[in-house]
Amino acid sequence: MSESWHPLIANGDFPAEGKLATRINGWYVLAAKIEAGLVAVNDRCTHQASLLSGGRIRRGAVMCPLHGARFDLATGKCLGAAYRDLRTFSLRVSAGMIEVCVPDAPPTMDELPVVA
Repeated sequence: MSESWHPLIANGDFPAEGKLATRINGWYVLAAKIEAGLVAVNDRCTHQASLLSGGRIRRGAVMCPLHGARFDLATGKCLGAAYRDLRTFSLRVSAGMIEVCVPDAPPTMDELPVVA
């Protein structure tokens, strides 16, 4: 599957709360600054398809605001439950701009969050 880099935000403009949710090329992306560095995942809980961006980030993991499932943001691994891991996206900083690499193909229904 081919992927392309897309501008996300200027590195100096990243939100102070340490997370940014956006939509790029049809993908819902949750980017975060954690101790391990800049990371990005598909902004969709693999349990009930809710947006993870409304959840709390602690110790490098995001907690689903709907039911409390936790996911390691650096690896996408589900912590302490048997839900599928999150899709992760590569990030880089180029000329002061944070860029994210997402698939060129649009997300499938299994990769889209339920959005009201």
